[in-house]
Amino acid sequence: MTPARDEIERVSPGGAPTALAVQRLEKSFGGLRVTAGVTLAVEAGERRLIIGPNGAGKTTLFNLITGEIRPDAGSIALFGRDITGVPSRQRPHLGIARTYQIITLFTGETLLRNITLSLLGLRRMRWNPVARLEGQSALLDEARAALDRVGLGHLAHRPLAQTSYGERRRVEIAMALAQRPRLLLLDEPFAGLSVEERRDVLRLVSAIPRDVTIVMIEHDMDVALDFAERITVLHFGEVVVEGSRAEVVAHPRTREIYLGA
Repeated sequence: MTPARDEIERVSPGGAPTALAVQRLEKSFGGLRVTAGVTLAVEAGERRLIIGPNGAGKTTLFNLITGEIRPDAGSIALFGRDITGVPSRQRPHLGIARTYQIITLFTGETLLRNITLSLLGLRRMRWNPVARLEGQSALLDEARAALDRVGLGHLAHRPLAQTSYGERRRVEIAMALAQRPRLLLLDEPFAGLSVEERRDVLRLVSAIPRDVTIVMIEHDMDVALDFAERITVLHFGEVVVEGSRAEVVAHPRTREIYLGA
């Protein structure tokens, strides 16, 4: 197993830029250190799982990557470009999309409207106060295609409030995919789902093409192990274990964190 290192190069051994390179990232809130020198590298097309108990700093790491909060120290690079100082509103234009642990959708709008609004955020017409979305046929077609992709095209005109929790999870993934990301961050996409809904979402995520690099946070290690190629274990804001599924499951620190052994 490759141990966590102090320094991660921004270029993979094959010469291509690493999709995501985080180096010595630090973040504290008051006297609480929630990100403690996190360093990791995710290769293009990789499926990376980040696990850890509550309070490990997983969502904070995502918020740092997307620019929703600023690091106290360290750097973040996206496909070889340093984005540490890039404002959060610009990062989706560079190819980052994400979902949230707590679903953030417009419950009073239809599924189609939710997807259309997410697409609008990346277009110049968002600044046009008189533009009517109903007249933007290309935008609407793209939104319908995004819903079809997650198996919800038949519910396009249903208000979000009349859908199941699992369907809302798929809408959120559709919104992220509609933005054509190069890096997709999924924050506990299985949270609150039934066993059947989890299988549906896992099939959906597993079918995403390899031109999209995926980093997934999951609290329950058993849920997404089949998805991940490499796993990073966070504990109290630090990377404590990293490697393949077999390596991470067998590591004493993993057993200690999850089982108290």
